[in-house]
Amino acid sequence: MKLIRFASIDGNSNGYWGLMALLAAFILAALGSSYYMEHHGHHVTGMTNQIVWGLPHVFAVFLIVAASGALNIASIASVFNKKAYKPLARLSAVLALALLAGGLMILVLDLGRPDRLIIAATIYNFKSIFAWNMILYSGFMGIVGVYIWTMMDETVGRFNRLAGISAFIWRIMLTTGTGSIFGFLVARQGYDAAIMAPMFIIMSFAFGLAIFNLVLFAAYNGTRRELGDAIVKRLRNLLGVFVAAIMYFVVVFHLTNLYATEHHGVEAFILRDGGIFTQLFWIGQVVIGGLIPLALLYAPQLQGCRKSMALASVLIVLGGLAQMYVIIIGGQAYPLQLFPGMEVSSSFFDGVVNSYTPTLAELMLGLGGVAVSLIVVTLALKALHLLPISLADAVADPHHKD
Repeated sequence: MKLIRFASIDGNSNGYWGLMALLAAFILAALGSSYYMEHHGHHVTGMTNQIVWGLPHVFAVFLIVAASGALNIASIASVFNKKAYKPLARLSAVLALALLAGGLMILVLDLGRPDRLIIAATIYNFKSIFAWNMILYSGFMGIVGVYIWTMMDETVGRFNRLAGISAFIWRIMLTTGTGSIFGFLVARQGYDAAIMAPMFIIMSFAFGLAIFNLVLFAAYNGTRRELGDAIVKRLRNLLGVFVAAIMYFVVVFHLTNLYATEHHGVEAFILRDGGIFTQLFWIGQVVIGGLIPLALLYAPQLQGCRKSMALASVLIVLGGLAQMYVIIIGGQAYPLQLFPGMEVSSSFFDGVVNSYTPTLAELMLGLGGVAVSLIVVTLALKALHLLPISLADAVADPHHKD
């Protein structure tokens, strides 16, 4: 592998400023939506007393989970000392911070009272998984920030591996904490499962890498820099393994629930009788987010096609959002089992499947978080030396022969 030279992008083209304007428009729309929901109250959304986490939470949790996975490339480079991934480590770490920032922005603006974040940041109930996550999110920002410093400043470069190991451990803790939010909620039949934590970890690997691939392709195509086949092939194979692993965990999760009698009701709801949730599970999560990407990534005739890899990455992102929708909202839609084995009847939705229809304001808030993540990366590419000038095989492939 030859010496890798990094450089920022010019960022003076019409396309660059057009992208910035588009992202800024989405952010302004998100801020307007947040103001509208805060001013009028959450009754203007599709959320109710039964479904308190709506579409904004789907986007927020997706971005937070993807943030951990986006750091995977940097972790492979420094923790596991895979030289082929080292040129991509800077972009990987910056993208991780950007995705977390976008997800947290949604959460803060979806509180209804964003000022109450001060309470969450200063008063901790260590019996609450939410309190743990406040520490995990802020810690991730700090550790990955130091990690980027060790990559870009030669004077502290000797600490890069230590910072990389710390970031790797912390990101595993962060995703475990996010998955445990649902795994620890024993009152919800759709959540109560220890496998949620490891499943969220492998979900993060696939979602984060899919977004990383799209950003990488867009950056190199937009700046007309050379991206060799060797690194693309590695990313393709890695993405396929992660998608297959998600499918495995989903199968194990549902088979385990089907084995336990207490979960038969929620399994029938998600897999057969849940209407939109059943459709999103089978069509969105399994087919669009799993089977089609695997076919695109592993079909022999498509191995050299970058468009198929980009399409697979897009479908994985869409399938991931569908999966989050099914987990978060589908889990709330299924009625609480307050007295197992008993028939409960009252005027307060007991035993009734809860309905939820997302509103435009919720959608715009979620898309605004995505726009925040992308605009942070776009600005960082212009301000910092994140991208190698060339990733041609002769430069980036440690096994290349002249």
